[in-house]
Amino acid sequence: MVLTHNLGFPRIGPRRELKFAQEAFWQGKLTEEELNVRGADLRRKHWQHQHGLDLVPVGDFSFYDQVLDMSVTLGHLPERAQSTPGTELDRYFRVARGRSASDTDCCSIHAGAMTKWFDTNYHYIVPELEASTQFTLNPERLLTQIEEARSQGFTPKPVIIGPVTYLWLGKAKDCSDRLDLLDRLLEVYAELLEVLASHGIEWVQVDEPALVTELNSDWRHAFNLAYHRLKSASAKLLVTTYFGELRENLKLACELPVAGVHLDAINAPDEVARIADWLPAHKILSLGVINGRNIWKADLSQTLDWLEPLYEKLGDRLWLAPSCSLLHVPVDVSTEDKLEPEIKHWLSFGVQKLAELRLLAQALNNGRASVSGPLAENAQAIRSRRESARVHNPAVTQSVIRIDSQMGYRQSPYSERIKAQQQRLKLPRYPTTTIGSFPQTPEIRRARQQHHKGELTESAYIARIREEIAHCVKTQEQLGLDVLVHGEAERNDMVEYFGEQLEGYAFSQFGWVQSYGSRCVKPPILFGDISRPQAMTVDWIRHAQSLTDKPLKGMLTGPVTILNWSFVRDDQPRKETCLQLAMAIREEVLDLEEAGTKIIQIDEAALREGLPLRKSDWASYLNWAIEAFRVAANGVRDETQIHTHMCYSEFNDIIEPIARMDADVITIETSRSAMELLDAFKGFEYPNDIGPGVYDIHSPNVPDKLQIAELMHKAAERIPASRLWVNPDCGLKTRKWEEVIPALKGMVEAARELRSEAQ
Repeated sequence: MVLTHNLGFPRIGPRRELKFAQEAFWQGKLTEEELNVRGADLRRKHWQHQHGLDLVPVGDFSFYDQVLDMSVTLGHLPERAQSTPGTELDRYFRVARGRSASDTDCCSIHAGAMTKWFDTNYHYIVPELEASTQFTLNPERLLTQIEEARSQGFTPKPVIIGPVTYLWLGKAKDCSDRLDLLDRLLEVYAELLEVLASHGIEWVQVDEPALVTELNSDWRHAFNLAYHRLKSASAKLLVTTYFGELRENLKLACELPVAGVHLDAINAPDEVARIADWLPAHKILSLGVINGRNIWKADLSQTLDWLEPLYEKLGDRLWLAPSCSLLHVPVDVSTEDKLEPEIKHWLSFGVQKLAELRLLAQALNNGRASVSGPLAENAQAIRSRRESARVHNPAVTQSVIRIDSQMGYRQSPYSERIKAQQQRLKLPRYPTTTIGSFPQTPEIRRARQQHHKGELTESAYIARIREEIAHCVKTQEQLGLDVLVHGEAERNDMVEYFGEQLEGYAFSQFGWVQSYGSRCVKPPILFGDISRPQAMTVDWIRHAQSLTDKPLKGMLTGPVTILNWSFVRDDQPRKETCLQLAMAIREEVLDLEEAGTKIIQIDEAALREGLPLRKSDWASYLNWAIEAFRVAANGVRDETQIHTHMCYSEFNDIIEPIARMDADVITIETSRSAMELLDAFKGFEYPNDIGPGVYDIHSPNVPDKLQIAELMHKAAERIPASRLWVNPDCGLKTRKWEEVIPALKGMVEAARELRSEAQ
């Protein structure tokens, strides 16, 4: 019989219950005991959704991040956190976000670095490693959840991050070799596996997604060493890979001395037959046959066509699962009562994906006839989407065909443009600005909800948002910022806001996924060809600019980020979809310029996360992604300044492609990494202006002007001061005004001092 299991379930809850519990705890409205009760209740509900699976994951639930959870399990938190008062959970949250519940400044610390989890929009807390790092087992989190699952009648399968991937994800703070810690780390992993076995655990899911990346000989050797050291463990190990192909690591994965291997059959379909042939007869093959990263229904009949002969070959050695953890999709589409029925019929969220998985297993175990009705319904949904007239727009197809090389180039090179821009803008050295958004207060959210519900008229809503914009502009003028923004009070999300105004998009009510910590996003559903019926931002920006004599940026989200932060159609190449988005954004850019906007920022926060996981595949993606940005941005006159922003990603290895974007100003995150990201500029002379973020907006800690000035001095060691801007590292949407004002005040004061030093 085919066995079914799951690699992980969305942890936030169908109504973001985890988010609200986290934030209530941080605000002192929930005790730690009450937070733990909320967590246990969510886990219970999540396991109920997984009823009928042979094995359910435990350890996939987290109060912030699964990598940070693994650090706690390994007794590996930064020294600056270990010495702080309070409970283990307090220290955990201090590493995650700088402070815990109601912490005073004496307890706050520098939060851990945060970066993207492989090629997803999920962020993890980077393990901090040094040559002296020690590890100590702390298994209580896993043991507690194991007993919870058993008490509810489930067979638990603990989920842990594998030892090699854990080191691969980490960063050496002292330039030591991370792999020198492997022996020390394996001692704790071996101890953990024995503890799990002693508690009756048969199978442990050991996530090693680093196997789908390009590994040098040292890292490949580390895999062999690690699993030969762990092969005597009493528990059976399922080494789990996802997000890509194994390629040259396929043989390595097959030969590891473990009981089973999981392959992502969605992203590596051509490797299924090879791994089935190569995997020794005593090992389990788990296949990820349902897409854990997108929200379209699987074509179950087509999947069975290739699964059935494989099942005949492997028998009960074949396990079925989603391709990866369902962390990356919403919980349950059945709760959506406002989606158009036609589009809703095409969708599958976490709960539905597990139902698809169970159907596949039943069809294999009992024959297709046993599920003929559900299979026919699935086939009808697949056919409906493929043939829908709403998906295809010939006019959009023709607009993309008409894109030529000249559309991606400015009239003049940067060295000439910047002169025209300086003459027009008259900005001081070290100009100060923000990234775009300002605090989304409860009052703003309430007005938006009332407007959506029809409780606030259109004119009343516009008047209310204009009041917020006026407040934001006035506050920036009082603080002394040089380039202002309108604050984005009218925007719910930097992608959803634009998607709502573009043809080809649909929107869920409850399609939330976790981005980091308590930050959840609701990706729009890009189901068809994209076009822009009318201007999207011009009226708001024109009004905001009328309130000030200072230059004010028009704020747009770039085509690559809209693509990467949407649930994207899978019936055409992503390049084609991205160019459709680029043409829509280009129209908006030209309309903003025509309305007198002097500076236009086109955010590409998600450029890097779209990179293929292997560097050998990067060139193709970067070529079309940068082409899309340039098409969107480069129709303007020389004197119009184009900005772009990128956040929380490693840019050192793609700095040359970023330079090819030819934005006049780029702003990036550097505060959490203490300007480490600027190391890229030691060997590469970035040609345009750059704003290295000096204010970590993802922490409630408020930086002072000395900290900011120190970071800018570091930046000036790598980039000429004449091309440096001073700004936060991301938008201020998630912060409170009482945090933002002193932080920006310190930023402006630091910039003034820097100007004085330069005189």
